[in-house]
Amino acid sequence: MDANKKSRQGRQFMLWILALVIGAVLGWLGIKPLNDLFTFIATVFTRLFQFIAVPTIALAVITTLAQLGAKKETGRIFAHAVTYTLLTTICAAAIGLAMYLWVAPGNLPADIVGAGASNVPKNLGHLSYYDHILSVIPNNLLQPFLSGNVLAVMLIAASFGLGLAFMPKTENREVLMKGILGFQELLFTLIRALLFVLPVGILAFSAQLSAQIEAGVIVGALGKYTLVIMASNCIQFFIVLPIFLVFRGLNPLDVFRKMSPAIAVALFTKSSAGTLPVTLASAEHNMKANPSVSRFVLPICTTINMNGCAAFILVTSLFLMQNAGFELSMTTMITWLFVAVLAAVGNAGVPMGCYFLTLSLMSGIGAPIGIMGVILPIYTIIDMIETAENVWSDSCVCAMTDHDLKGKIDDPGVQGEAA
Repeated sequence: MDANKKSRQGRQFMLWILALVIGAVLGWLGIKPLNDLFTFIATVFTRLFQFIAVPTIALAVITTLAQLGAKKETGRIFAHAVTYTLLTTICAAAIGLAMYLWVAPGNLPADIVGAGASNVPKNLGHLSYYDHILSVIPNNLLQPFLSGNVLAVMLIAASFGLGLAFMPKTENREVLMKGILGFQELLFTLIRALLFVLPVGILAFSAQLSAQIEAGVIVGALGKYTLVIMASNCIQFFIVLPIFLVFRGLNPLDVFRKMSPAIAVALFTKSSAGTLPVTLASAEHNMKANPSVSRFVLPICTTINMNGCAAFILVTSLFLMQNAGFELSMTTMITWLFVAVLAAVGNAGVPMGCYFLTLSLMSGIGAPIGIMGVILPIYTIIDMIETAENVWSDSCVCAMTDHDLKGKIDDPGVQGEAA
């Protein structure tokens, strides 16, 4: 049985790779009707991910906290997840700082910075970090779900989950829990159906990206700055995170293969929150993670474990401050390293979340935010790499936490339902 399952997973992985290659080739041909079709299919899949992501996040947090909230297991899972999150995020920011000092990108001409100011999204340049925090605190129940405000949804879900954990064990509570668990089973059934047809979506996403590159939409401006961002992400992705797994007794290649569907989806959707349904399904079905761990760790990591975002915030902030003539002493850079880590933890896993957060931080200190407009054309490819790295890091944190606590916490017995 295990041999058949591994063989099936291997065939699925090869199918994904084949879809990526075929999509890239078809997109590169530049056939307009075909590209229009791929754009339509990619948009459909993106909307389906967005449709199912927010309720998946909410229900995963509610059910896990409702079952574990009053038990010591909750604290143990949370402590492991937060510890690994902070360690990996600090490493990501530190690598970004080291690469920035080594490559040493120069200043941009003033006319380019001035021209870029027109590309900065209006009104966002005047948002402070306090405004960002206030946007997370919900003032009604429905708005966060309608707007896709992931952090606000997490707050609502956590409060509901803890409320269910500590409320009296009455018949009404049992009926409510059965309804919530039934809704969650329905969502996982929809996720399985989405995974079945996902190779079509991956082919469309790959073709769409290939067509954009061929048309020159994504350009390699700001060479050294872009090199610092990309190199930092690649080092974290291919070296640092696998080292974490090896130290915890896990095989990085095995974990990567089992979580590859989620990483591929993240690459093209540019949203770790939107990818969460696939991440959960991959963790529980392929990696066989305890649902008590995966359904608690992964939604939390989706909102606080932002390795790629930490590197982007730090490198971009230093680049803007350098262009503004700020003195970048080692003390200043170390201080901003921790600012970047904390800001990344407070970011939501939505497309361009890191960009807007960096924009609000820089506008607050008077840095030349026109540079953010210069960066904007190349941010699409940066955002793809960052999101894939974030989801890979989420997967690693889940795998390490599950490995550390294996046999120490109860399995709720829903593995088969979640697979």
